[in-house]
Amino acid sequence: MLSARLLQAMNEQIAKEWFSAGIYKSMEAYFQSEDLLGFANWMKVQAQEELVHGERFFRFVASVGDRVRILKIDEPKSDFTSPLDAISYGLSHEKVVTASINNLMKIAKEDGNHAAEIMLQWFITEQVEEEANFGLLLRKCKMVEGDGRGLLVLDQELATRVFAPPADMVI
Repeated sequence: MLSARLLQAMNEQIAKEWFSAGIYKSMEAYFQSEDLLGFANWMKVQAQEELVHGERFFRFVASVGDRVRILKIDEPKSDFTSPLDAISYGLSHEKVVTASINNLMKIAKEDGNHAAEIMLQWFITEQVEEEANFGLLLRKCKMVEGDGRGLLVLDQELATRVFAPPADMVI
């Protein structure tokens, strides 16, 4: 079982992961409205990943005999001024998620909860990848800023991203 503090933090993290999915669905809608279907696809896949992240926390909490509480999820930002604005927002959001995961690890260590530490290590590694992916996309957006042809080439590249759930998380 989890300490009350760790259980609360994990329930909050589930909501944060699902909120993240909402952000990326909102970005998907923005990119669709701008006819950037590759960017929209990239965000759709990102949203799917976030739902799986929430499910991973959900399953962990349940597996240790605790009860998941579904908490309120806020409305995500939906207005963006450009692809660069949206991607910048995504990167800043991922940094907030990373800080939250690191805080969970701190609590798990303080509690001496080694099972939670092991589970959270997956998320720490995942957040390095999340920030790297958004960082690369942000740099590419900056390279093509103001160049419609470059933006379309980047859009075509992003259309190739495919969602592949981890084998242990098929839902």
